Amino acid sequence: MPQLATAPRTGWHVAEVVDTRRETPSAARISLDVAGWPGNLAGQHLDVRLTAPDGYTATRSYSIASSGDGERVVLAVDRLPDGEVSPFLVDELRPGDRFEVHGPLGAFFVWQPPAAGAVGRPVQLIAGGSGVVPLVAMARAHADAGDATPFRLLYSVRTPADVFFAAELEEAHRGPAPLAVDVVYTRTAPAGTGAPVGRITRERLAAAAIDAAAGPIVYVCGSTGFVERVAAWLIELGHDQGAIRTERYGGT
Repeated sequence: MPQLATAPRTGWHVAEVVDTRRETPSAARISLDVAGWPGNLAGQHLDVRLTAPDGYTATRSYSIASSGDGERVVLAVDRLPDGEVSPFLVDELRPGDRFEVHGPLGAFFVWQPPAAGAVGRPVQLIAGGSGVVPLVAMARAHADAGDATPFRLLYSVRTPADVFFAAELEEAHRGPAPLAVDVVYTRTAPAGTGAPVGRITRERLAAAAIDAAAGPIVYVCGSTGFVERVAAWLIELGHDQGAIRTERYGGT
């Protein structure tokens, strides 16, 4: 998909569901046609507004798993048990359904390929659970651009069944713009995996992430606790605080 030269203009749009399918046991991948969508940068998000028959509205923010020009937008939404919006999006949406979206939003937590012929700063992506969604958009933009910038992903997830975009990540190390992927399983690892099961530690972060001496830009996305813990460790490991970009999820 062609990359955007500048940040697109934000506005309200009507989105129509093209396809929805199970992404993990608790999440769905949703493809939308959004009339008038101006395109979006990798890492941006949007607001979804649902309106009930009685006029009650609920609005929540979701990261976008796609980027570039065009009116097709891909979301990957995790259902929260006590959520007001996510259960509907995951379990009830059907092709042809429509709702409103506002976006694209966000200008800080984005990645764009460097100018033709240039090599950008290395990029370290770090995700917890569904926090991988905007980072997948960055990895796709990196691959689509055929960019030579070094890219790595450190992904913390509960079990193999909970991995978002599993097929895409499995193929990510191939091609002219490979993505190095390290997955940390916190509860159950695939059979035959020698790596220990458990949460990311400072030591595992130091071993898997691009070294601070290389001057990477680091994008961290996940729950508030995960993001704050990882960001603090990165600073302890010598990373430039100004090069650490964070985004937290928590909408329902």
